[in-house]
Amino acid sequence: MHLGHLQHLAARRRLAAALDGLSAVFHGMTAHRDEHNCSCHWGSAEEVSLLKTPDVELEPDLLRRTWEAVDWSDHAAVLRRILPQFATALVAGRVRALSGLEEVGYSLARGRWQQWPDEQADAVSEFLHAWWVQSLTDPDAAVPAHQVFAMCAEASGTLGPWLADWEEHTGPLSDRRLAEAVGEWAYELLGDGLPWCVHWHEHDEDELRAELVGWLLGHAATRLRASDAPADLRHRIRLLGLTGEARWTDPHWPGHRY
Repeated sequence: MHLGHLQHLAARRRLAAALDGLSAVFHGMTAHRDEHNCSCHWGSAEEVSLLKTPDVELEPDLLRRTWEAVDWSDHAAVLRRILPQFATALVAGRVRALSGLEEVGYSLARGRWQQWPDEQADAVSEFLHAWWVQSLTDPDAAVPAHQVFAMCAEASGTLGPWLADWEEHTGPLSDRRLAEAVGEWAYELLGDGLPWCVHWHEHDEDELRAELVGWLLGHAATRLRASDAPADLRHRIRLLGLTGEARWTDPHWPGHRY
């Protein structure tokens, strides 16, 4: 049995255990008993009452409206109520966000999950890491790795732990996920932007971009070269290390070809 197969089997087992962990830790959770929302824009009183009833499966549209809403009086309690079902839907690729999965990360950041009691925060952290690693190592992962990465970054406000996971999990599939991500990110990065929207005001977009570019110029460039990634992709990363005129007059600048 080759390494890649062992990796994705281990990642699947870890993710299944993490989902079970969420179910165990957040079993019986409900929204605050006084929670309410606008019946015109969010939903009915009957639907709010479901959030105050533990462990009842929510219809997909109600689940979507619940995590998307920004005006709960206790957003953290609402998140804790839906997390087991929400996480399962995320992993299965059943969650659609208008601008990208970073919106899910924004919802988690708003709930300040990292400040929850240790058992709860640890369960969320383990789920995020397990899902991220599964997206890198499982050929049947339902959600592209670069989308999971953006969600984790927005949820946590940092890139370090997710980049460390990427460095640890090597192999052809993880390398391919890296090449796919660079292909997705290059346009925004070369325009000195971040390839996803930072919604949570406490996160520093410039700092995140600088960290990502530094990692791409260092670890990613070496790794893509070793994995024989297309030369054009490697040039895109190299261009990130150039500034001003040196970048856009380079013969490999995309504008020279379009």
